[in-house]
Amino acid sequence: MKRLVAIAAAAGVGLSGAAITVSAQAETAQAAGTIAWVKCPADQAYLDKAECGQLSVPLDYRHPNGKKISIAVSRLEHTDTKHYKGVLLANPGGPGGSGLYLAGGLASWFTGVGHPEVPAEYDIIGFDPRGVGLSQPALTCDPHYSDPIRPDYVPHSAKDEEKWKARSKAYAQACAKKFGWLLPHLRTTDAARDIDSIRAALGQSKISYYGFSYGTYLGATYGTLFPKRVKRMVLDGNVDVREVWYDAQLSQDKAFERNIKLFFGWVAKYDSHYHLGKKEADVEKKYYSIRSAAFSKPIGGKLGGDELDDTVLNAGYSVGWYEPVADVLSAWADKGDADPLVSLYTDYIQTPDDNGFAVYNAVQAADAKWPRSWSTWHKDAVKLYDKEGIHYNTWPNVWFNAPIAYWPFQGGPALKIKAKGMSTALLVQSTLDAATPYPGGVEMHKLLPSRLVAEIGGKTHANTLNGNACLDDKVAAYLSDGTLPKNKPGSGPDATCKALPDPVPAGAAAMATRSIAPKVPARPLIGRP
Repeated sequence: MKRLVAIAAAAGVGLSGAAITVSAQAETAQAAGTIAWVKCPADQAYLDKAECGQLSVPLDYRHPNGKKISIAVSRLEHTDTKHYKGVLLANPGGPGGSGLYLAGGLASWFTGVGHPEVPAEYDIIGFDPRGVGLSQPALTCDPHYSDPIRPDYVPHSAKDEEKWKARSKAYAQACAKKFGWLLPHLRTTDAARDIDSIRAALGQSKISYYGFSYGTYLGATYGTLFPKRVKRMVLDGNVDVREVWYDAQLSQDKAFERNIKLFFGWVAKYDSHYHLGKKEADVEKKYYSIRSAAFSKPIGGKLGGDELDDTVLNAGYSVGWYEPVADVLSAWADKGDADPLVSLYTDYIQTPDDNGFAVYNAVQAADAKWPRSWSTWHKDAVKLYDKEGIHYNTWPNVWFNAPIAYWPFQGGPALKIKAKGMSTALLVQSTLDAATPYPGGVEMHKLLPSRLVAEIGGKTHANTLNGNACLDDKVAAYLSDGTLPKNKPGSGPDATCKALPDPVPAGAAAMATRSIAPKVPARPLIGRP
């Protein structure tokens, strides 16, 4: 979840909302396409040693010879011929996250945590799912929809709520007007079939797969549709498939409230550095006062309370963001220096277009049924915010998903995940993950042939390849030689790893001289959900 998750055989949804049944013959009718590999674009991070191309795929897999779209694909080839394992496809999450960079990114992360043997043994494949990034066409509805400064996420009157509803409805209408022909074909099942088209184009009978966050749902969908074509599969930060997708946001709201309070408590622990309060409640009070003031007087003239929320939210995703976020809050609150906060937002949080947001809504809208009556959305939000005190992410999450209430068709039915006959997958779940709460890992473990590794006390979303050797070693051993934790009875974890300690901030002197936004975590934040 980054604002920044059970079809019998459905490939898409018609504008009427009816499920489309696809025969086994239709699924395999398309001849394998080809990818013309060329040097990757120079502006694509991690891909200086990789090659890129486009693969033509059917818009609608029921009609393999009909209209085509294309999927952007990247490849970093293996170097260890003796131990070659085939291809390893990866997806970073979203839905709507660009994964093209992962051909080089995954290789870099494995090498960085001491396991260069994995990228040496695989051709690592990244791709932008249909509608995303460099895939063609890339979905966009209103490129300026999220431009600062936005109205307060939290409605203080019925009029305020109506304004956000109107914005959300207008966005959905813009999507329907510009890309109504594409929207019904953005189901996760469509993306899974694209993965199989990539497999065929690469001449592979089976693939291995590494999915983070929403990428776990995509991987489980692929395993459900094509169980015999999976060699090895790593799923990190598993979506709770029982909550696809409306209920998932409600669970996230509660989990993010917990994690933001944990962050505020960490800041209070180092009050001598940050001067934002000596107790969690003091820091929380200070934050909301800063947020409130930002609506009447934007920070640096550029950031209102919503933009502040979007920045601080990252600390709920990853402890790697604790220091950067606390640094910029302190610089503003303690010294009146807005530049670090504005720089952090503009350089790392704000996006130049709405592609990720558009695909995020489009995929979830097509995947499953959502409430079409606004009274349901309002009632659930008020219950969380007013009655349960879930303040931080309740209304922001409502508005991040609200266009779906006005989508041009009703989605679903949701795919029933059950990958019977698939090879055993390795699942990883952090017990305090906010974006994909821990029960999602347990549920996926019940549904897939799998082993589950729990990171005890882990607050970072989808935390493999991020420096916890206990996790990273298990992932590398599985991908390299098939080693899995011993199976334990029941649905609990088969192995556990202790989370690394929370970071200890740099000295106050270093912070006092900071004039630009602090360095953010080296591994990009794995996306929503």
